[in-house]
Amino acid sequence: MPIASDLLEILVCPETRQPLRVAPGDLLARLNQQIAEKKLRNRGGQAVAKPISEALLREDGHVVYVVDDGIPVMLVEESIEV
Repeated sequence: MPIASDLLEILVCPETRQPLRVAPGDLLARLNQQIAEKKLRNRGGQAVAKPISEALLREDGHVVYVVDDGIPVMLVEESIEV
């Protein structure tokens, strides 16, 4: 379920307050490849096991926040460095 555009307009990174945008498909494909290879960890150090179908990319392009069932997970320790 895609994130609502009105919600996207008000969301910011909880760490830096930078705006967020929908992560592009090629980035998601790269992250999902790392998940399949069991190489991807979130910033809290936990292995990411579930494929990512939607995520929000921070304006600087360094961090993504996963969107789970249309709900953005806006916890810094759950975010993923790109």
